[in-house]
Amino acid sequence: MAIKLTNSALKKALQKVQTTYRFSLHEFPVKCLPPKLFTANSSIIFNRFLNPLLPTYTQQCRSFCCNDTLKTLDDGNPSISGIENSKDADMICRLLVEQHNPFHAMEGALQLNGIRVNASLVYQVLLRLKNASKVALGFFVWAKEQAGYQHTADTYNAMIDIMGKVRQFDVVWRLIMELGGQQSPMGVKTFAILIRRYIAAGMTRQAIQAFDDMEGFIEREPNKEDFNMLLDTLCKYGFVSVATQLFNKRKGQFQPDTKTYTILIYGWCKYNKPAMAMNFLNEILERGCEPSVVTYNIILNRICRKTKPRIESRFARMMKDAEKLLDEMKSRGCVPDVTTYSILMHALGRALKPDRCFELLNEMKDNGCDPNVATYTSLIKCLCSVGRFEEAHELLNEMAQNGVSPSDITYNCFFKELGGRDNVDEVLRLYHRMQESPLCKPTNHTYHILIRMFCRLDRMEVVSDLWSDMHQRGSGPDLDSYTLLIHSLCEKAKWREACIYFTEMIEKGILPQTITFRTLYRGLIQADKLRSWRRLKTRLAEESVKFKEEFQGYGIKPYQR
Repeated sequence: MAIKLTNSALKKALQKVQTTYRFSLHEFPVKCLPPKLFTANSSIIFNRFLNPLLPTYTQQCRSFCCNDTLKTLDDGNPSISGIENSKDADMICRLLVEQHNPFHAMEGALQLNGIRVNASLVYQVLLRLKNASKVALGFFVWAKEQAGYQHTADTYNAMIDIMGKVRQFDVVWRLIMELGGQQSPMGVKTFAILIRRYIAAGMTRQAIQAFDDMEGFIEREPNKEDFNMLLDTLCKYGFVSVATQLFNKRKGQFQPDTKTYTILIYGWCKYNKPAMAMNFLNEILERGCEPSVVTYNIILNRICRKTKPRIESRFARMMKDAEKLLDEMKSRGCVPDVTTYSILMHALGRALKPDRCFELLNEMKDNGCDPNVATYTSLIKCLCSVGRFEEAHELLNEMAQNGVSPSDITYNCFFKELGGRDNVDEVLRLYHRMQESPLCKPTNHTYHILIRMFCRLDRMEVVSDLWSDMHQRGSGPDLDSYTLLIHSLCEKAKWREACIYFTEMIEKGILPQTITFRTLYRGLIQADKLRSWRRLKTRLAEESVKFKEEFQGYGIKPYQR
């Protein structure tokens, strides 16, 4: 039997949500809430929030079988797939990004170009606008109002990820409620994104609460894979102590397996607490489980990274510990894989031992293990570090012959070492080669390396070209990009340009770091440009108020620290 609630009663109940999630209430409409949340079989989340409005129910929530497993990626994004080639999406992004404050002109600009939206196009546009939250939200709202179009779970997830990145969690919850009113049950991916963004913002309590309350939206109890996702995200963002406490508290509810323990071992290895990691390894054995090759690779990676291998005595001790672990690994039937060899290759590279790297490369080939991009990259990095660039280029060609596509990290190894030697011509040649490659394009980190190099060399015309390339590439500059460029301009006393880029990042919804505010303020004051600072503050205040009014239905908070 459905339970009818008035708007005033619902608003009082949802104030408990505000306390837990810092979720502002702006007359949130009841129709945006999932209908399932108002039935007698509703989940724990709203039984908790609406108590005492709801009677006490002893019947447990209905469980749903779900084959939708959660996949977490090392780049930190659990569910957002990659950008695909789309000329229409590229054109829309250029139209929107070229207008620094596009909200009022957006509709006319898109309609004049004959844009007809569909779910796939909107999704690709949002992926390209991931670093421009204001522009993305403006486009999202505009698309929702178009006749015959309805947002999908993918487009909502992309928008939730974008707004969570800039910590606009009021907006995130409104989007989740909208999606819940449109789709029931909701996919677990949505909450995986929310949890990740909470943890990335350091809000671990809210992340764990969101995990507990997820059941009311996905209409099934969280399973072991979901729990592993939560632990994995906590560990990757450095909250391994929180993850361990949560594990000890709930391991009776979610029976741990080798993957669960491997996640915690990774967290403690990353936190540089090998004793805790070995405790969990021993617990795996006590439970009768067998560590996997992934488990051993994590421990091996910690051994190979814990010391400075260029000191010969430390290098010898490191290799002895690594060989001991490899022997134990083999005794338990775990055959070293390409990741194992890549870890050892990286360790040899850090020790600047290219000849031993080549020996290891030949050894893994003899054992029938084909090197991958990580293996080649570690060797290339070592060769570049010792100035053997010709051999590094030969390896780059060998990768292509063996069907292994170089990654942006591979090229970045060249850029870092060549940049340190001020070899501008070779850097630009490799950069153009990277741009022409169909499989490997420059990432923001690549651009940051190059921008830092050319700013140091006072080649601002090249910096300007690189900045334009970032815009044309799709996702455009992010927080690190603007921070790097603004600080570099301040060092060069180019105050006008610094203020222009500072205003631009605010208009795009990118929240500057506190140090950027302070650097720009101190620089303008010391340069006797107090009026410029006051004009900048006024401009930012106007932009914040205007944007808040434009999207007042979503509860936007001011973009300021």
